Amino acid sequence: MTPLARLQAHLRELGPTAVAVSGGIDSLTLAHVAHRAAPGSQVFHAVSAAVPEAATSRVRDQAGRWGWDLHEINAGEFDDPAYVANPVDRCFHCKQNLYGSIGAHTALPIASGTNTDDLDDYRPGLVAASAARVIHPFVEAGIDKPAIRAIAPHIGLGDLADLPAAPCLASRVETGITVDPGALAAIDAVEVTLRDELRADTVRCRLRGDRISIELDHETLGGLDGSELARLEQMVTAHWLAAGVTRPVRFEPYRRGSAFLRVVSS
Repeated sequence: MTPLARLQAHLRELGPTAVAVSGGIDSLTLAHVAHRAAPGSQVFHAVSAAVPEAATSRVRDQAGRWGWDLHEINAGEFDDPAYVANPVDRCFHCKQNLYGSIGAHTALPIASGTNTDDLDDYRPGLVAASAARVIHPFVEAGIDKPAIRAIAPHIGLGDLADLPAAPCLASRVETGITVDPGALAAIDAVEVTLRDELRADTVRCRLRGDRISIELDHETLGGLDGSELARLEQMVTAHWLAAGVTRPVRFEPYRRGSAFLRVVSS
């Protein structure tokens, strides 16, 4: 049985679910298959300063195209001091608020786009999912990220199968630095501009205690000369000044999750 067939069979067995959709390829794929395999399924998307505008637009576009029962909600994480303080387990507080908000709008079991590749890292959000009895159909069907990317074109998601990983914007804020909506807007604006200008595979704009770190894939970073770096630095600085943040800008190689600090200096 193919991964898609396994997923379809599992979702038919589960029946209608409330799929939490961030706008990434994992949750979009799950929503698409659930919509067809388990009629009556609902889709929930949190509109938030921590979610890139492009992700919200993507969810709306897919919902309109395929007729999903889409519910846009405010997860309320910015009303939670434990989230705003950006502790090591920030993701726990984020998901706790998200699943609590979804649960207040539906009686259906909540399903996430977590896949088997997500189980080999520190993910406090999974602790919140467990407490909220969230189900993970990809995990239960034994499906990993490459399999999801292979499924996507076969169900009509086309080029979305190649969407790069895009964690929430709060993941760009170094652990211990307050999560501020204005800073997240600056991060999103910088990343969109650099991605459009450079056609880069990977762009991360990270707010650190001592600098604004622009992380690029090695090929893109290696192709920038001094004058281009100076021009881009001015652009990045202007976005952050508009957000009331003054930091030197540094261009650095991409490191996955580099803003996450397990130990925060006091």
